[in-house]
Amino acid sequence: MYRTFLLTAILLGCDLHAQLRTHMNHDTDAAEVAVWDTYVTRRDGRVMHFDIIAPSSQRDTAVIHGHGRAYLESKGEAGQPLTARECRFCHVRALQPRWEADIRRQGYFILGMENCD
Repeated sequence: MYRTFLLTAILLGCDLHAQLRTHMNHDTDAAEVAVWDTYVTRRDGRVMHFDIIAPSSQRDTAVIHGHGRAYLESKGEAGQPLTARECRFCHVRALQPRWEADIRRQGYFILGMENCD
């Protein structure tokens, strides 16, 4: 009897947690974000390393790669290959306040790390 009660309580708690997490993502559009690790070879041979940060609910690679291509265009590197080979899902993490405005405005944030000048 106690085990049944305990199991029910645990399952209800997990369900409530999942509902809360979904509610948070729906309300903020990005309480959690997915980080897509990206390496693109520039025309000059150097490798650009940047992260594409988007709401965790966005898992469509075509959309993510489109964000990366827009960033490459803004850096004068339009047309450089950006596929699943160059850009891969890495992990999910909490939204950082400095990313929020870009994510709300355009659906993503780019965190440039190497050779993104």
